[in-house]
This record gives sequence, structure tokens and C-alpha cells, in this order.
Amino acid sequence: MFKAKILLIGPSESGKTVLANFLSDTVETVGGEYCPTQGVRILEFESQNEGSGDKSSTCEVELWDCAGDFKFESCWPALMKDSNGVVIVFNPDMPRHLTEVETWYSMFISSQGLQDSQCLLMAHHKPGSGVDNGRPNLASHLNRLPLSHSNLEEDPEDVRQGFRRYLENIVQTLSESREREEMSIIT
Repeated sequence: MFKAKILLIGPSESGKTVLANFLSDTVETVGGEYCPTQGVRILEFESQNEGSGDKSSTCEVELWDCAGDFKFESCWPALMKDSNGVVIVFNPDMPRHLTEVETWYSMFISSQGLQDSQCLLMAHHKPGSGVDNGRPNLASHLNRLPLSHSNLEEDPEDVRQGFRRYLENIVQTLSESREREEMSIIT
């Protein structure tokens, strides 16, 4: 079984905590009032890869719900250590979020040298907002990253399946890395 550390990052008020709770099947009894994450929350759960029921296809996930406030920037290097993937969550209806995505990308993805397959852009649509499933107007180099739209009100299972497909890419990357490491020991 593989263990994957996934960072959920992005601007404040983009919906990271709501998504983290949903994806990990965590239910909190806190009201619907906005409460910004302080530093980081770590949620642990297991995810079964699609189309396979054997034990080797299970992935133990550490989902790090990272605060979107830049006052926690000094903590980011510690959060990034040993991460296997990064999901940038943003609200496509907020122009400020569209410009901040590039900052999050350079600080968390470029600096770690992650592959595109280890990254996911998630355009999170808040309840009651109009859903535009087109590609948001982002910097051109971000267009090569996979993009997923999430709307927990209209199609929650589509969000869950999209995240599972992303996890499959992470497990594939981990598997290839392990194979290379084993081959280097043998040769």
C-alpha cells in the first residue's frame, strides 16, 4: 500500500476545508460560518483505486488542508517536505483568486520540481454560484495542468471521482519512483 501526502492549497475562502472534509468523509459539527484554517489541518483516510479490489490498490492519504493566508508563509517549507502532490483550489468567480493561482503554483509546485501529473487545479464553485465548466483565464503556463471543476451542490460524486483519478496518477508516480529506486539498488 502506498502512502500519499497531498497538499490542498490556494487563496483564503476558496473552499479548501469544505473540499477536504468532503473528500476525506470528515464531518464537523461546526456551523456554516466561515472559519479560516490556522496553519494546517491534516486529514487521514484510505482511498481505493478505481476498477480494482485488491489490497495493493489501496492508498493511504494524508490530505493537508493548508491555510490560504500569507501570514503562514514561513511554515510552508515544512508543509512541502515530502509531499507527493499539490491541489490548488480557487474560486473562479473571484478575480483575485485567478491571479493568486500563479503565486501558489510558483511557491509550491515549481519550487519542488513536481511533475504536471502530481498537480491538480480545482475550480471550486460555491453553492448558488453559476457554474462555468470552461477553462478559467489563467496564466498560459498553468494551462498544461489538469483542471477539475467542483460543485458539491450539483455533482458531489463527480468531484470525488475526479479526485480518485488524480490519486491514481500520484500512486503511479510513487510506483515508478519506487521501481527506479529498486533498480538502482540492483544494478
